[in-house]
Amino acid sequence: MKKSELPDPFGAARSEKGYGEINDQNDPVTMLLRHKDVRKSAYNYQTFTSAAVPGRIVVPSEVNIRNTRQIPFEVDPPVHGAYRAIVEPWFKRPLQPEYQEKLTAQISANVAEALQKGTVEVIEGFALPLQSRALTLLLHTPFAESETWISWGTHVFRSEGEALDGDKANILYEYIDRQIDRAIEKPGDDMYSVLLASEFEGRKLTKEEVKGVMVLTFAGGRDTVINAVTNSIAYLAEHPEALERFRKEPEIIGKAMEEFIRYFSPLTQMGRVVTEDTQVCEHAVKADSRISLCWASANRDAGVFENPNEIVLDRKMNPMWASVSAITTAWVQRMPARS
Repeated sequence: MKKSELPDPFGAARSEKGYGEINDQNDPVTMLLRHKDVRKSAYNYQTFTSAAVPGRIVVPSEVNIRNTRQIPFEVDPPVHGAYRAIVEPWFKRPLQPEYQEKLTAQISANVAEALQKGTVEVIEGFALPLQSRALTLLLHTPFAESETWISWGTHVFRSEGEALDGDKANILYEYIDRQIDRAIEKPGDDMYSVLLASEFEGRKLTKEEVKGVMVLTFAGGRDTVINAVTNSIAYLAEHPEALERFRKEPEIIGKAMEEFIRYFSPLTQMGRVVTEDTQVCEHAVKADSRISLCWASANRDAGVFENPNEIVLDRKMNPMWASVSAITTAWVQRMPARS
């Protein structure tokens, strides 16, 4: 089996009953595996809420390592929409030609650096620096800051042998606190300063709200980008014909990036907390229990995708589920991978 091939571990359960069950730190989770159930439940925030205790909708749960609410990820409509309206213009900047030109130059430099070495370890030697350096463009902060972020490793909440590392998480929190204090003292044109000057429901965002946006930006946009870039490189290394096709048909590159995200699903799943006794897939779930929207399974649903376990570079009409937040998806997964 090629390294870029990812078997579907959910196929049997998805077909037979539509759900799976896992025990996450004594807080069980019912995983929704079918595309239609993931889609339906994702929009039903009245029954399946994101506005639970901070960290609880993440799988594995992060309640023991943070109490800052990630914004706008861990709130429900209509509050979600109000927060999103604040941050969305900033996260759409990667669509601007000038931004794309700078990002392409950054990535070209990364590629040149890798080629000079001859061989490179693609995760920490290429994808991690690429993600961290590109983040300086998004935050509009000095390029040198990327070296600090690279030193944190591939995940800001995890370390070798530990699924959740509170000490490591504190490094991120303390860093963000310092950056917010700096922006308060000397406002500039970076993301911290822009958020501090933004208004929400007739008032300025609080430091805690700004911190919530920044924690999501750093944490949610890190391993997802690294996973997407690394898996895409693995596929292209094993399928040089795909690169040749991109050269001849550059118009399919956008569809191919969507297909890579569908197939590799950089984010496996995301949780919700049940607000009342109900059923999913004819399976009873209790109030205050958790479900998860399993993107990795939904994206292999044969009822939605033809030949779901194959990468089809020009796949049409791709209703995939790959990310928890549209505001981060555009930059987090597509822009670095496409470049």
